[in-house]
Amino acid sequence: MSQKIFKNAIIGQSGGPSAAINATLSGIIRGLNADSRVEKIYGMLNGISGVIDDRIIEIGSRFKGEDDYRLLECTPSSGLGTCRVKLPDVSDETFYEKIFAVLDKYEIGYFLLIGGNDSMDTVDKLSAYAKAHEKATVVVGVSKTIDNDLILADHTPGYGSAAKYIGTVCSEIAGDCAVYTTKAVTIVEIMGRDAGWLTLASGLGRLSGMPCPDLIYLPEVVFDYDSFLESVKKELEKKPNVVVAVSEGVKTADGKYAGEGCQTGAVDIFGHKYLAGVAKALEQYVKEKIGCKVRAVELNLPQRCAGHCLSATDIRESVELGKSAARAALDGKNCCFAIITRLPGAEYKTGTDTVPVHLVANKVKAVPREYITEDGSNVTDEALRYVAPLTEGEVEIPYKFGAPQRFTF
Repeated sequence: MSQKIFKNAIIGQSGGPSAAINATLSGIIRGLNADSRVEKIYGMLNGISGVIDDRIIEIGSRFKGEDDYRLLECTPSSGLGTCRVKLPDVSDETFYEKIFAVLDKYEIGYFLLIGGNDSMDTVDKLSAYAKAHEKATVVVGVSKTIDNDLILADHTPGYGSAAKYIGTVCSEIAGDCAVYTTKAVTIVEIMGRDAGWLTLASGLGRLSGMPCPDLIYLPEVVFDYDSFLESVKKELEKKPNVVVAVSEGVKTADGKYAGEGCQTGAVDIFGHKYLAGVAKALEQYVKEKIGCKVRAVELNLPQRCAGHCLSATDIRESVELGKSAARAALDGKNCCFAIITRLPGAEYKTGTDTVPVHLVANKVKAVPREYITEDGSNVTDEALRYVAPLTEGEVEIPYKFGAPQRFTF
């Protein structure tokens, strides 16, 4: 007896939200809705946990025209909700049979999960189990992370908008600080556990002669408190106000996070420590060693949910990646991962591709050392030129009574 062919699709979002993750979702729905091989499109609420708990909704029919898609594309955060769930080893057949029983119930032939490197662990395991047990469902991963730390991809959906926000806010902070003559140091803490791509973007103002941080520290280089202090002192000799941008994940030579004294020590399901506090730790250090006015600023959640500062390039590429992921699923490319590539040539152009998901899961792409100055206290113009095209263009966002309008499922 031949295996039944399922024609329905399901989409989920996983890991940290971003300002462009819904644009990728829109692209997938666009691609699936336009193909006669798909009958119904479902959404899993809160990622894979929505499948585990059978919290699934029909979403394909929600889109009546272009206005619906465009509203979703400029809506930040995860429209279907998200989760951080680490699946057990594929040897746990009882667990995976329950998941595929739910997928079979909804006759799911195409499973697409938007997420980062931890989320691709889920795609990898589901794909492996489906292949080993001859399941009818094609499993595809779709890249997403503001951290821009997925290997093999030139960059990731969500990074361009986050970089645009960080570059804008840090330039505004530097401009604000520059109006005073009182000696002061402002330390801006930016997300980035293992890779400094977000913090790198704090210097974007430099390319156009706008204010920007004087010192930039990434986790790719060992952080040294003494060297940091000397660099701050040198900058204070040049001008009264110094702005520092620092990744939350910078570590000292002993492997400890520089802000560890100001952190809770709690860890997530993947064993990652909850980071925050390096700006406060450095604030206390500068105050003690120099004695001038010091302020710590933590950019926090707005880095990934600032829908008012979207990059048009980021949103356009995210939609196109979603469409390409839909095509990959429909073509039966099981266990693949959809990524953005940069085409060769002087003019900025991108394409899409798919790679085996196991090559990406649980791996991190670091900022190249040549993108960081020799003394580790700043980034190069070459690094900023890599980021700049990803932030280009603005998105028209509908407002009502001063508040942005958002798509809701």
